[in-house]
Amino acid sequence: MPPVVIYTKSWCPYCHAAKDLLRRKGVSFEEIDLDGKPAEQAAMSARAHGRRTVPQIFIGETHVGGCDDLHDLDAAGGLDRLLATA
Repeated sequence: MPPVVIYTKSWCPYCHAAKDLLRRKGVSFEEIDLDGKPAEQAAMSARAHGRRTVPQIFIGETHVGGCDDLHDLDAAGGLDRLLATA
């Protein structure tokens, strides 16, 4: 399974929903909390092609996007395929 990275803020309900979906699927992930960390927020934005909202989710080198993107990918069956890639 490729590494999964999720950028979050503690107060964000979408971050919690995205992490819940990943946990339900048994996916371990690295969480990068952006609370009060403007340098890390800027690094996330650069990696996410200018997106500044959280969460931002990466599976391997693939930028999935935010919570809605993750749930849409799962509903279309693409999340399991992406997680299965080496």
